[in-house]
Amino acid sequence: MKTFLENRLDIIRKSINFSGSILVKKANETIKELSYGYANRSEQIENHSYTRYGIASGCKLFTAIAICQLVEAGKLSFDKTLEECLIMNFPHFSKGITVHHLLTHTAGIPDYFDEDVMDDFEELWVDNPMYLIRTLEDFVPLFQDEPMKLEVGERFHYNNTGYILLGLIVENISQRTFSDYVEEHIFKKAEMTNSGYFEFDCLPKHTALGYIDLPNGKWKSNIYSLPVKGGSDGGAYITINDMSNLWDALISNRLLNEEHTSKLLTPHVHTGDFNEFYGYGVWIDKNDGEIFKYHVMGYDPGVSFHSAYYPKQLINTMICSNKSSGAYEMMKEIDQEIRCL
Repeated sequence: MKTFLENRLDIIRKSINFSGSILVKKANETIKELSYGYANRSEQIENHSYTRYGIASGCKLFTAIAICQLVEAGKLSFDKTLEECLIMNFPHFSKGITVHHLLTHTAGIPDYFDEDVMDDFEELWVDNPMYLIRTLEDFVPLFQDEPMKLEVGERFHYNNTGYILLGLIVENISQRTFSDYVEEHIFKKAEMTNSGYFEFDCLPKHTALGYIDLPNGKWKSNIYSLPVKGGSDGGAYITINDMSNLWDALISNRLLNEEHTSKLLTPHVHTGDFNEFYGYGVWIDKNDGEIFKYHVMGYDPGVSFHSAYYPKQLINTMICSNKSSGAYEMMKEIDQEIRCL
């Protein structure tokens, strides 16, 4: 697998000019670790396994873990309603929206980035400067007065707003900022020593800048395309080894007890795609009725990310790219190889 996979990935890497890092591990054995391209194109600083990458929506899993930790601690329940959790005014939101609905994208609430209406995430910042978005509460005006998108519980509809609300619930219960809570109760426990919610104007060493390729070989960085600081719906930075540690900690019940780990990894709702389901903060793909993989993904301007755990093969994979695309193509090739094991 090692030689064949590397050859196949190298072919794809050249065809799409992939920039980023890849890690494939089985238990404590590294099957493949590769890095390509530049973390900083201007200074020609190369990407490495220790490079920190933005992962966009890939960190919704962290939010779901935080919520499950609070449920496990008896401070919250999955059937608690939004109005019971937050003292905020949402004039057009339906009653009866629960934590479970928010976790599974079935709340029906408006999404501040509605992909049915907007094609480009950058459109958000025309009227709402991204340099003012530094806390979860800064996101609230983007959706607070909008009407419901669907009936509560009607169906799965991917939604960033729901995860902002979940982060606010974490803050309200813990009386800490969301990022502080995650760094203390998830990153430290999982030994994710190089990960964090960093601000664009204060990035630490070894952090990759995100790049958006333009016509005629030109490019720009994504510093004017995203909020200054990510939130509970996306925007954390990780290394490939830290993400591997996260899967290890989750699967071994070091972040949650067995009951709540199982709850998080349960296929709660069908997404509408063949054999694809959603748990709490995690996508779940089935094959012949069995779980093929648990996975997370994230896409932002200048960011593409895929990571998965394959329970039958005991393999986890991490693909981080500091370009707007590329991670999916690499993950697809790895998926095909793992299906043959």
